[in-house]
Amino acid sequence: MPREVRHWSLTTLREKLVKIGAKVTRHSKYITFQLSEVAVLRRLFAAILDRIERLALPPPLDE
Repeated sequence: MPREVRHWSLTTLREKLVKIGAKVTRHSKYITFQLSEVAVLRRLFAAILDRIERLALPPPLDE
């Protein structure tokens, strides 16, 4: 995780990233999150989303 949030608990991370007020807008092929000013910094938010995106998905279950 980015240095400034390594000490955060999962609860804090959830509150800062998931429980934030945001407006989602879509223009043609782009989706934009308009976050309130009290949310985490854009650079930090992008770095955390990048880490989440790089998580490996579990293999599909064979039926």
